[in-house]
Amino acid sequence: MSEIAFSPQVFVQARRAVSRVSVDDHVTTTMNVTIALLALLFLAPLMIVVAMAVYMQDGGGAVFAHRRIGRNGRHFPCLKFRSMAVDAEQRLAELLARDPVARAEWEKDHKLRNDPRVTPLGAFLRKSSLDELPQLFNVLRGEMSLVGPRPIVDAEVAKYGRRFRHYCAVKPGITGLWQVSGRNDTSYRTRVALDCVYASRRNVWLDASVLARTVPAVLCRRGSY
Repeated sequence: MSEIAFSPQVFVQARRAVSRVSVDDHVTTTMNVTIALLALLFLAPLMIVVAMAVYMQDGGGAVFAHRRIGRNGRHFPCLKFRSMAVDAEQRLAELLARDPVARAEWEKDHKLRNDPRVTPLGAFLRKSSLDELPQLFNVLRGEMSLVGPRPIVDAEVAKYGRRFRHYCAVKPGITGLWQVSGRNDTSYRTRVALDCVYASRRNVWLDASVLARTVPAVLCRRGSY
């Protein structure tokens, strides 16, 4: 049986690749924590107002934690300002039971353009992306990144298929390529493809580019509902 010979250049290249990834991770983590802290300090008054408004509309909790899949397939509580009615799951079940069109839309993308669960205030929070501000705490806790794939639920894993490993390779993000590329106006297949592109090309400069493109995307409310 012959031995496989490795040249010294192979080890040098591998070492450089690992070093580059390590440096990118360190810089990204530092950037995440710094920006998240500054954003929380700056946005604290707004977040307090939003929390009070959500509570006052029906007396329910202002923030809820939804079980999502993070890096390496680990679950974590993804924080959001509540945008749905307190009986949201019952409303969804009733709609899907009586409306085959809505059921097909839900099964396709796990989204509903006219979602009966969403309150009027919640619709505004979603369109303005204010509902996602509590995820800054997820960033500080190391569960999320500022930029990355949007965190998914267990029911969405099947839509990724073999590409799920790409999703698990990075932390989910508050924003990402999907958000700045049309968001809900794009197909789920496109979303999966964009997540794979990000996972394979992730670096500090790509993150900075996505963050810069997020501001106009949020202001224009492209694909948000």
